[in-house]
Amino acid sequence: MKKLKLVLLWLGIFGFWTVNQASQAQTPINGKVVDTQNRPIPGVVVNNGINFTVTDQNGTYSLPTDIEKCRHISISVPADYYIPVNELNLIEFYKPIKKEKSSDSYNFTLKKRERIEKKFTYLVFSDPQPKNDFHFVRFFTETVPDVKKFLNTKQGDVYGFVEGDIVSDALHLYPLYTSAIASWNIPMMHVIGNHDFDQKFAAFSHTGNKKKYAEHEYESFFGPTDYSLNIGDIHIICMKDIDYLGNKKYNTRFLKEQLEWLKKDLSYVKPGSTVFLNVHVPLFNMLKDSQSNAKSVLSILQKFNVHIFSGHTHFHKNEILANNIYEHNVGAVCGFHWQGNSSRCGTPNGYMIVDVDGDNIRWHFKPTGHDLNYQFKIYKPGEFSSQAEYIVANVWDWDNTYKINWYEDGILKGSMEQFSDIDQDFIDSGRVKVYRTDHLFRAKPSSTAKKIKIEVINRFGDTYNETIELENKYLEKMLTK
Repeated sequence: MKKLKLVLLWLGIFGFWTVNQASQAQTPINGKVVDTQNRPIPGVVVNNGINFTVTDQNGTYSLPTDIEKCRHISISVPADYYIPVNELNLIEFYKPIKKEKSSDSYNFTLKKRERIEKKFTYLVFSDPQPKNDFHFVRFFTETVPDVKKFLNTKQGDVYGFVEGDIVSDALHLYPLYTSAIASWNIPMMHVIGNHDFDQKFAAFSHTGNKKKYAEHEYESFFGPTDYSLNIGDIHIICMKDIDYLGNKKYNTRFLKEQLEWLKKDLSYVKPGSTVFLNVHVPLFNMLKDSQSNAKSVLSILQKFNVHIFSGHTHFHKNEILANNIYEHNVGAVCGFHWQGNSSRCGTPNGYMIVDVDGDNIRWHFKPTGHDLNYQFKIYKPGEFSSQAEYIVANVWDWDNTYKINWYEDGILKGSMEQFSDIDQDFIDSGRVKVYRTDHLFRAKPSSTAKKIKIEVINRFGDTYNETIELENKYLEKMLTK
């Protein structure tokens, strides 16, 4: 009997200790969301990276929070309010959780719009990736003024999204980078890439140390790695898909905790809505790995109309993953690490312009230093080494809805033939020949051809033409065969 009493006493003490520890781990964090007139804003979605809630009629919320695991309180800014930014135009939708001040109120103030603006422009930048001063000078003297020039042509709201690899392991360049993009004077949002982690540490999910983890420097500039907001009719999500192990080692995957976060976030979004998902590594690459959880992400997204924007690969590719899911793997701002002027597939250094009007989405790739009409490049016969007798067109924003026609001396000859190969400009640059692109097209002109016109019609019905004259030396060579 004594032994039984001792066991029961021990169980009681252990149970009390367990409950007490749980209650200590879940600290209630409270706050309020108001407008600039100090009026409460009900219905705002708030999360701490694990738990979600919405503000009540008084604009207040309370979130049970494990302050050892949770690092930020974030709001999903409603579409009828402006997205707040700091002095560098970086969005401010979050507040860092401070353990010693967990009892403080975490409050947010939003500016009310006169109306929800459903028409806006969404600029997508992948992999600016400066590693040294030379790279940064190119970014500052090429990309920055090109974006400024484009913005001068636009009216209405414009937002910028950077799909990771903001720098190339050179985290000391964050201040220079943020100062440079501040000059665009548009709200800027970011995704973390594999080169944006502090190499000395593993990710927080591995270390659990709030002072020594790989995302710390990134978060000090750009905030949480998983977050969402609303612009017009679009629900926008940004997520980390790099599981960083330290010392440049990583796996490309979504953690199970992130899947739960995504489910909870989308539970507040009406099924059938348009969702933009921003990540670093393209999902079409991750789907090859059963451990990546990419299939689970697609399953969670199945009730929505989705555009995925990604980077990482340093090539440009459009991939239809499902009837409702279109992925844009955007050619890099830096091309191939600022060596030359193109990505591995021959796409020029540049960025994507996405024009949004309600649920109507249109996009075009914008090559740096060129206008929007530059949507393909042509190689004359003899210029593409593996296709010596052919005219070759590299149509970087191609998808399977495109029509690519060719004319010889004013006569329509039909569609150009698609093929896969290494882009000739990439070969000529002397860089590693590792990628065969499938957005190449060819046509073989006759020996008497004088002028060739290439006509490219995209999925939106936009038509782009270029006419070239064939050189006499090519004609002579053909005639002597």
